[in-house]
Amino acid sequence: MNRAVYLANNLGVDVGMFYKRRDYSRILNGRNPIVAHEFLGTSVEGKTVLIIDDMISSGESMLETAKELKERKAAKVIVCCTFGLFTNGWEKFDDFYQKGLIDYVITTNLNYRPAPLLERPWYIEVDMSKYMAAIINSFNHDVSIGRTLTPTEKIQKLIRIHQNDGYDYFQTLF
Repeated sequence: MNRAVYLANNLGVDVGMFYKRRDYSRILNGRNPIVAHEFLGTSVEGKTVLIIDDMISSGESMLETAKELKERKAAKVIVCCTFGLFTNGWEKFDDFYQKGLIDYVITTNLNYRPAPLLERPWYIEVDMSKYMAAIINSFNHDVSIGRTLTPTEKIQKLIRIHQNDGYDYFQTLF
């Protein structure tokens, strides 16, 4: 949530969240079932919405969130996560994409991704190689990596470039 707030502040946009309450007294299919899923935030009507999470395991929570955002008339829904595991496959994602409930899923290359996943029209991969190299380099030279991991200046520069060009920043990404 801290990273989402950080990104929203840099982009000058609102943050919303879905509060997911689980029943920790029961286990269903190896997980604690979700008993409430509530949206906390402003209207998303006509907006491009990013769903940010650490990983996609089965993807059920993200897909339910995407569906609810589209029901709230979000123009685009883009799912972003660090680790796209897709433990239950990606057929549900194919279905949601075909129904217009998700526009893209963005993950990193920090875990195994089978070739058929890479061919999906909704899938975008972010190459983290240079960041991993920078982390390893900082360890080898005993220096701080803070500047690399806090990209405020880079984000602000990209925003200025796109504002000066008259483009909607998110529209130019995809």
